[in-house]
Amino acid sequence: RVYAWIGILKDDGLLNHTLIALGIIHTPLRLYHSDAGVYIGMVYSYLPFMVMPLYAHLVKMDLTLLEAAYDLGAKPWVAFTRITLPLSKNGIIAGSLLVFIPAVGEYVIPELLGGADTLMIGRVMWDEFFNNMDWPMASAVTVAMVMLLLVPMALFQYYQVKELEDAK
Repeated sequence: RVYAWIGILKDDGLLNHTLIALGIIHTPLRLYHSDAGVYIGMVYSYLPFMVMPLYAHLVKMDLTLLEAAYDLGAKPWVAFTRITLPLSKNGIIAGSLLVFIPAVGEYVIPELLGGADTLMIGRVMWDEFFNNMDWPMASAVTVAMVMLLLVPMALFQYYQVKELEDAK
């Protein structure tokens, strides 16, 4: 899937040709071998991991709560911020963790869509292990990444336990 983005994001790729043909831009955008290209590729790759838990929580939501809010005169934005958003909190948190954990260690997308200046922790680990053969530094980077990942997981676990205790 990432290889397809190379053809789309190149200077002479599909996106630039389309934008130039529509007259939106006059010179090609530099998206390939840039941070913007990496962000586009990562959003494309990880969006389903955010959408699925969020969708699973939203389908279980009681729609009569929204109907009651509308009956009481709430505008759609107020109903969303006061009812839908708080009820979908667990789905947002679960989706965020499902995206954050693999995205932190991502190597392939920054390597293919980013340039030599694209610095992400997964790529740094790869370079330290295999290019520089600096095993102590690579191990330190790996431990730092694991610690970085443990903090949000521990917070999520803490709030889940607290929520279960409050429900009793």
